[in-house]
Amino acid sequence: MHAHDLVTAAAEGRVPLVVIVVGDERFFIDRAVAAVRRAVVDEATAGFNEEIFQGAKSLSAGSVIDAARTLPMLARQRFVLVRGIDAMHSDELARLLPYLEDPAPSACLVLTASKLDGRSRFAQRAKKLGYLADAAPLKPRELRTFLAREAERRRVRLSPDAAAALADAIGTDLPALDDALERLSLYVGGSATIDLAAVEACVVKVRIETVWSLVDAVGAGDRKTALKAVASLLSDREPPLRILSLLARQLRMIGRAHSALARGASPTEAASVAGAPPFKARELSASARRFRPARLRRAFAIIASTDLALKGSQRPPERVLESAILELTA
Repeated sequence: MHAHDLVTAAAEGRVPLVVIVVGDERFFIDRAVAAVRRAVVDEATAGFNEEIFQGAKSLSAGSVIDAARTLPMLARQRFVLVRGIDAMHSDELARLLPYLEDPAPSACLVLTASKLDGRSRFAQRAKKLGYLADAAPLKPRELRTFLAREAERRRVRLSPDAAAALADAIGTDLPALDDALERLSLYVGGSATIDLAAVEACVVKVRIETVWSLVDAVGAGDRKTALKAVASLLSDREPPLRILSLLARQLRMIGRAHSALARGASPTEAASVAGAPPFKARELSASARRFRPARLRRAFAIIASTDLALKGSQRPPERVLESAILELTA
C-alpha cells in the first residue's frame, strides 16, 4: 500500500499492529506516522504509552520489542516508533522478525526507513504480511493525481489549469504544495473551486513564464533576454539557487520531451512524458528541437558546477548565477 492509503485507514480507525513506512519522501513518512499516532495515542496518557527510538547500529531489537510488549497504562494501546531502521545492524533487524510474526495486540509498532534491502528476510516477510507502506517521491506525472486527492481531502475542487499552474510553480516540493493548497482552500471557501485566478492571487511563486523565457533565451543564445529574465526573478527576491533548480527542472523536461519526440511521439504526448501541462506542448517541443543532446549535456555540466559554486563560493550568489547564464549563452 502507499503511505496515503495508510493515512486514510488510520483516519477510519483501521491501524495495523505493525506499520513499516519505507521511502525517501519525508512528507509521506511524517504524515503517515502522525496519522497512526493520532489513531492510537490519547494525549492524556501519552507520557505513559509512547516510546520513540532512533535507528542506529547500537539499537537492539530487544529494546524495541520490550517497549512494544509493555502493557499500556490507562489506554488501549501503546505507540512505539523507531525512525530509520535502515541504520540498525542487519542482525538486530533480523531479530525483529519473530515480533512481526506475533505482534502484541496492546501496541502499535511503527518503523520507518529510507530504503530496505528487498532481498532480506525482513523486507520479504514484512511485505508478505502486508506491513509495508510506500513513501517514494512522486514522479512529475503523478503530481496532478496528488493535487486532486489533496483538494478532495479539503472538500474543494481544483481546476486543471490551476493544478498545472501549481505543479509548474512549485514542482514536487510536497510540503510547499500542501501549504499552498491549504491557503487556497481557505481562500475559496468550502465546496468551492480553486481556479487559476485563485492560484495567481494567493500563491507566492516564481513567475514560471519568466523561467520559460529564460530557457528560451538560453536555447536561442540570446544573452540580453536571458540576463533580463534572471534580473526579473532576482527582483522578485527569488534565491539564486532556487532559480538554478527551476532552470535545471525545465531543462530536464526538455530532455525528456526530446527523447519522446525522437521516438515519434506527438508534441502533446511528449509534454505528458516530460511532466509538462498540455498547453505547454508546442512551446516545449520547440525548445526540445533547439536543445540537442550534446548541448543539454553541456548545460547540465554548467548547472552542476554552478550549484557547487552557489553552495560554497565566497562570491555573491547573484554574480555566480549571472556568470552561469553568460556561459550557457556563449
